[in-house]
Amino acid sequence: MTAAQDGASKSEIAYRHLRQQIVERTLAPGARLVLEQIARELDMSVVPVREAIRRLEAEGYVSYQRNVGAQVASIDPDQYLNSMEALALLEGFATASGARLISAAELDRARAINQELKRKAEQGDARAYTELNREFHRALCGASANAHLLGLLEREWSRLDLIRRSSFALVPERYAESFAEHEALLQLVACGAAESTVEQFAREHTLRTARAAVASLQATAEEEEE
Repeated sequence: MTAAQDGASKSEIAYRHLRQQIVERTLAPGARLVLEQIARELDMSVVPVREAIRRLEAEGYVSYQRNVGAQVASIDPDQYLNSMEALALLEGFATASGARLISAAELDRARAINQELKRKAEQGDARAYTELNREFHRALCGASANAHLLGLLEREWSRLDLIRRSSFALVPERYAESFAEHEALLQLVACGAAESTVEQFAREHTLRTARAAVASLQATAEEEEE
């Protein structure tokens, strides 16, 4: 069902259209968002487009630059690391609290996802790898009985879409490392390791990717300044 078919407002249609293009990187970081052009593409006035862009700005997808206007937000290393640190805490606790509740079928599904992750890593498909990586963690975290925690995780995953879809492209060396860490995490859950052990391992796993990506971003920024 399309946005128009489900009764969405024009502002909602514009929001979904732009968000999808940003998340899929059809609109790359730094790309200008020209209201009149977008309005023509969507066959609507600039008013709903402006509302959609304001909403995207509030969510961190869009930024305003003086004398330039609205543009797709670039990755801020500090903001990214802060967000990933928060995500690491949430994922760590959710994985640990769900470890004693996860079923054999759910654990098998997580194993299957990790094997598919290995194939995507060998193909160098960063986007598919990142999407599957979320599904892996969702499979483990989803066993938690804390519905409020799972809601927070879903919102944080969604908010980090823009960055996380490209994070593994920044640090391709994390492919093999991440797969191996997943295998170790699965083993900890399967053998009934202490919750504190599972939580710490899951938390550090997420932080390793975050720190590696930040280091890559900072190195790139330094090269551009030279």
